[in-house]
Amino acid sequence: MGRQENDDPIIARLQQLERSKLVPFDLVPRRNLVEKLIELVLVGPPPGPPQVTASFEEMATALCRVDTSDLRVVVLGGGTGLSNIVGGDSRGAAWPENPFQGIKEIFPRTTSIVCVTDDGGSTGELLKDLPLVALGDIRHVLLSSISLKVLGATYNLRREECRQAAAILHRLFNYRFTEPPDNAVGLLSGGIFLEGLPVNMAAGLLELIHSLFDDARLLPLLARPHCLGNLLLAAAIYRRVETGVDVSSQQLLAGIDWLGALIGCRAGAVLPCTTTPAQLLVLYSNGVVVSGEHKTTGARRNTAINRVFVEFADEPVVPDQVLEAISSADIIVLAPGSLYTSIIPILQVPGLARAVRENARALKILVANLWIQKGETDLVLEDPRRRFYVSDLINAYHRNIPGGVRGLFEQVMLLGLQDIPGSILQNYAVEDKVPIYLDRGKVWQMGFAPVEARIFSEAALKERKVQHDPTNLARAIKIMWPVRDHIPRECKSELAPTFRLSSSTRKDHFTLDRRRRRFVTLLDTWTCPGELRQELEEIFWRHGDILLSHLDQVRGIELVSEEKWQRSMKWDSIYSYYDPGDFLIKMRQDVLHDQPRFENSFLVAVGQSLLGNYAEAKEMKPVLQGGIELGKVYLLTLAPAEKRSCFLSSDELHRFLRLVRMNQADTNPLLYTRLISGTEGFTPPGMLMGLIYAWYLDSRYASNIEYKMAITRIPMTGMVREQVRMLSRRLDTIDFFRKVIFRHTSPVFDEQLSVR
Repeated sequence: MGRQENDDPIIARLQQLERSKLVPFDLVPRRNLVEKLIELVLVGPPPGPPQVTASFEEMATALCRVDTSDLRVVVLGGGTGLSNIVGGDSRGAAWPENPFQGIKEIFPRTTSIVCVTDDGGSTGELLKDLPLVALGDIRHVLLSSISLKVLGATYNLRREECRQAAAILHRLFNYRFTEPPDNAVGLLSGGIFLEGLPVNMAAGLLELIHSLFDDARLLPLLARPHCLGNLLLAAAIYRRVETGVDVSSQQLLAGIDWLGALIGCRAGAVLPCTTTPAQLLVLYSNGVVVSGEHKTTGARRNTAINRVFVEFADEPVVPDQVLEAISSADIIVLAPGSLYTSIIPILQVPGLARAVRENARALKILVANLWIQKGETDLVLEDPRRRFYVSDLINAYHRNIPGGVRGLFEQVMLLGLQDIPGSILQNYAVEDKVPIYLDRGKVWQMGFAPVEARIFSEAALKERKVQHDPTNLARAIKIMWPVRDHIPRECKSELAPTFRLSSSTRKDHFTLDRRRRRFVTLLDTWTCPGELRQELEEIFWRHGDILLSHLDQVRGIELVSEEKWQRSMKWDSIYSYYDPGDFLIKMRQDVLHDQPRFENSFLVAVGQSLLGNYAEAKEMKPVLQGGIELGKVYLLTLAPAEKRSCFLSSDELHRFLRLVRMNQADTNPLLYTRLISGTEGFTPPGMLMGLIYAWYLDSRYASNIEYKMAITRIPMTGMVREQVRMLSRRLDTIDFFRKVIFRHTSPVFDEQLSVR
């Protein structure tokens, strides 16, 4: 008996194929209609029957002809990520070859809203002298925002003349000097020139250059290494400020707009997210809080980040122009950038996240990063060894933006890693860069629509680099606009509840320049070798969490030759100590030749000085039993409170001594003891105070403390009782240093840590 027809697998497959209906879009790669349309425009029609190919070409042509000239686009971000998608990375050497590209050309009514918390590089040098927001990213985006149409119309230039002017501006804005120029002529002779620029533009820029030498407020800037573009922007701002260094919100905006108009930007093309100076605070999961974006991004603290916060020098001011741009936008784009130093600080500015949510009619797109720095994955990953996904990126934003991400974006645009050769991905791994993978189903369940497209630069790929292509990205957004109602969305959401996140204002209202001047004034009173002065200023600048009151017990530094160094090195290898007898930090002279070692030694001694003259007597005695030495006992007698000069109150001092396992005697409240068994090591309280102080500021400076704190990175599940006690003591110690020593007392830190 023969087999039934439907038992034949070949017949079954033929019947299945006969029943299936193939539509033309099935020939186009990608998952959904929007992705297919973008593929159609960016790559071209796939091979197929002529009538189908012709239809595809007609569709692509219709999409390209969509008029976007009146669409209002707002792009939020910072640094290279924002600059690149708006108009190409204007710091890159290749930018002058194609300066008129990206979102600004396809959407001429584009407004960039820029993050202002950067404090590194030339921007940081500028903040040492002036009470401004960070100008570096503004300058970067301003140059990228030069418009071919505006530049040509303003100065009556042809396209090639516009490109030539952009190339000259590129050299001018990115010129960096390390030696102070004597005058404007000397500055201009350093390889930059204004010839070739329109006469009025050159005259305006020359006015700004001369003001750097003629304005007493700006002249000190030339003593530091700088990017000239930052100085030109500062000069444009102070051009409107008659006296003093304080700048109003309108004066800041007017200066940015004046320079933008001078170089060919549309009015209002670039806006700071706030006109109030601000800095980043990072709360790590072990309870440490560190100030400063540059310090945070360069640190390797080996522990997860819990949250990031923005701290303002005063009540934050949000320009009306920023809120108006967001509320009237047809398209809102969140630019790619550093995970927690780009979008998050902007949307922590009071009112900005709410303004984005309230614009319910806008097309809102998150452009996902191509990469994430390996150290940044700790922000969201319990296991840093696993892959980093788009859902992790969204969760990171959700945890750090007031109210979470709901209503801030609906689509997530990213490139498909399947289009990138694996060998190139491996090259980036060597640079500690981790690619971001799309977990489409998870993103879909979170309530967002992933849009995967070939938005990478083909030219960069040929050089084995991966970066966003400004034009392809802008074209992809343009295609999404007319079909925005056809982008599929999942209704349900699996986002976690949001936590209360609030901005904070410095109690002293100090901007970074004012804080620096306070430390400089203090150093003027110290007894200190002249060769240390500059390095000490830099240490105080790098570590923004050092309080002026931390130095109340210090009167200077004394260097001691190696031959005369008599301090015992039995318990540690630190070549410094604080002497309460003369209020001087004593340092061995040879540490000066090793900068990290000098900085470590200095910070440890500053930490020791917080205890001042707390000790009246210190003694180490043997513990004997039957003539056998079982160990030692360390006896610490405190000076009476009325004779004590110490950063800590009596209660705080007692708390610290208990944390470092000193036991208060029942019969004498000033006596504390510690048993040391056998040959066990021991770190006296004063040295421990110094080591933890240095570790808190930078964990690289106290490897033994870092070793002790490693237990804070271990999950509590599975710990034995003694480990739990040890973990509790370590966390309590960090809590003490955060609140008591470094005065980070905001209740929001405790609220966030309570759910760790």
